Amino acid sequence: MMRRIESRIDPHSADFKRFREANLERVDEFRHRQEEARFERPQRDFDRLAHHGKHFVRDRIKQLLDPGTPFLELSSLAANSEYDGDSKGGSVVTGIGIVSGREVIVRADDPSIKGGAWYPLTVKKNIRCLDIAIENRLPVVHICDSAGGFLPLQAELFADRVSAGRIFRNQAILSKMGIPQLSLVFGQCTAGGAYIPSLSDYAVILRGNGGIFLGGPPLVKAATGEIVDADTLGGADVHTQVSGVADYAANSEEEAILLGREIVSQWTRPEKTSIERREPEAPHYDPEELYGIIPDDIKIQFDMREVIARVVDGSYFHEYQPDYGTSLVCGYAYIWGHKVGLLANNGVLFNDSSLKGAHFIELCDKNRTPLVFLQNITGFMVGREYEARGICKDGAKFIMVQAGASVPKFTVMVNGSFGAGNYGMCGRAFDGRFIFTWPNHQIGIMGAEQAANTLADVKIRQLERAGQTPSSEEIEAIRGPVIESYARESSAYYATSQLWDDGIIDPVDTRNALGVAISASLNTPIEEPSYGVLRL
Repeated sequence: MMRRIESRIDPHSADFKRFREANLERVDEFRHRQEEARFERPQRDFDRLAHHGKHFVRDRIKQLLDPGTPFLELSSLAANSEYDGDSKGGSVVTGIGIVSGREVIVRADDPSIKGGAWYPLTVKKNIRCLDIAIENRLPVVHICDSAGGFLPLQAELFADRVSAGRIFRNQAILSKMGIPQLSLVFGQCTAGGAYIPSLSDYAVILRGNGGIFLGGPPLVKAATGEIVDADTLGGADVHTQVSGVADYAANSEEEAILLGREIVSQWTRPEKTSIERREPEAPHYDPEELYGIIPDDIKIQFDMREVIARVVDGSYFHEYQPDYGTSLVCGYAYIWGHKVGLLANNGVLFNDSSLKGAHFIELCDKNRTPLVFLQNITGFMVGREYEARGICKDGAKFIMVQAGASVPKFTVMVNGSFGAGNYGMCGRAFDGRFIFTWPNHQIGIMGAEQAANTLADVKIRQLERAGQTPSSEEIEAIRGPVIESYARESSAYYATSQLWDDGIIDPVDTRNALGVAISASLNTPIEEPSYGVLRL
């Protein structure tokens, strides 16, 4: 049995109303930015698609997915702070959806943006999409329509370990794992892009618009002097009747999508990993009350139990060690019927809360309970007393056990994420299956004020050693640019632009996003628990 959380929130209080107003403004800004990235293009780009008989990328995805089923879009605001805004959504749409009753990940080029050309962050988003497919054993449907790499930035997207070659490496790994892939070729797949359909189990190519070639007509002419049109070089009939690079030719996008859905319907449904489940139940408390719970200032504390109560099934929660290490809330709950272990920050991580977290993760790992981390963390506690107690050692235990956990891990950036606390609470570096971010989120090595004061103190000591006493104006001249830079680079929008998460979400959508993510994760077997050496 679990107990229902007893909420202590007063929806009529001045603070609740103030917080709600601030968070509604944040969500409105997020929705506006997301709609702009998804749909706003110069009319000439839509006209160009229409001229070539092409559908908009989101219309293609809508036709592909089973009607009435959810689509969890990932990283919808990738690249929003880069390339002068020219690569909306990172020039590719990715997400998890249902096709012919099968969970799949969709990777769809967006030809309304520079002909679907890949920017460096497009490559990073493609790689992350296929990493998710590998980690969660999700079949992939590629909707291919890309002009290839964005040549002015080619040095940033070609040669490194996590550059474009990693896309094709991941495709090869998926094939090795027996995870099927389908490519629907609706435009030209040039140079490296030609390998996406070539490395897929199945490929459908559209007559007229579809093309697959390592070198397009201009390159062929430059390299060999041969003059050839795109269809003769690598069109549908060439590749379905002569080369065998593709399997099916289609006369329209609609026909290609129907063929694709038929192909997916032949794929074997994987047997889900068994974890404890029960019938889903909506939270007892209204999730929209989250807007009045999260403060308008990141420095203001709040009780994470109030967040948990509006995310988990029935608002039921069994709290583990409620009177020990109270700056970390741990316990069991259900999300869309799946049992999970929750770890949520109610303050800085002390020695006791670090040990509590490590022990709780071990318990969850032993009984095959997925872990959900709700981050609002300023880091591990510092100071002479805590160093003497061994905060480094206890923090290392927390990090070691969390990194070694075999169960799926999911992270929600509820508010702040600073310092090594990000690591302990399963930040990006620690292989969580998914990370979702709320619009109010801030992330950094430390907060802007702390960083500015630290650098100012260093400069003041330098000047004092030189026999100078800095004026207040000189000190502010040091602090000001640091605060300005941190404000930009610690924001949720900068973080999601760089793909430090898998997308910003509206707080009220958290339960649904986690539900889809947890379901997808259960396509992968859970390994036996195993840990590294703990410094005792």
